[in-house]
Amino acid sequence: MDLLTLFMLAVGLSMDAFAVSISNGMSYTNYRSKQVIMAAVAFGLFQGLMPTFGFVGGRAFASLITAVDHWLALILLGFIGGKMVIESIEELKNPSDEPKETGKSFTMKLLIMQAIATSIDALAVGISLAALNVNILYAAAFITVVTTVVCLFGGLLGKKFGELLSTKATLAGGLILVAIGLKIFIEHMFM
Repeated sequence: MDLLTLFMLAVGLSMDAFAVSISNGMSYTNYRSKQVIMAAVAFGLFQGLMPTFGFVGGRAFASLITAVDHWLALILLGFIGGKMVIESIEELKNPSDEPKETGKSFTMKLLIMQAIATSIDALAVGISLAALNVNILYAAAFITVVTTVVCLFGGLLGKKFGELLSTKATLAGGLILVAIGLKIFIEHMFM
């Protein structure tokens, strides 16, 4: 696999994590530089590890993985995003002039769920890479670096929009997560 093809694959795989990074930056009160970096590294590592697992698992498990990956992404992202949408609608219905702690904190548990949900597709890509006899260590490292850089940019971009949009950003972020889950589900079920 040539470098341009691998770069395009890495960017394609990173797009869901990029969108979630934007959503996180828009939605969480404690999403600061440390969290942006931590999330970008986690998304990058998961995007790099999943193709490696897929590569090692090979074709023997391909049908099991592709049979449930879209359901996992739909459930995880739908749950996280749906919760954000409900919280933001409640906050929009009952606005308060008093500053208050929103309780929308970015947690390690949330990060792990997001990293898994956005990297499930990469597991199936790893199976394809095995069939193509690609150097998986090189490919996985490249995917990790590209995803990390893309997600750093996404987190910072989302933080900037979040500061501008306030509560509406949480609603938008939740809707983005639900949309990503639905996109993955629809692509796997109908395309």
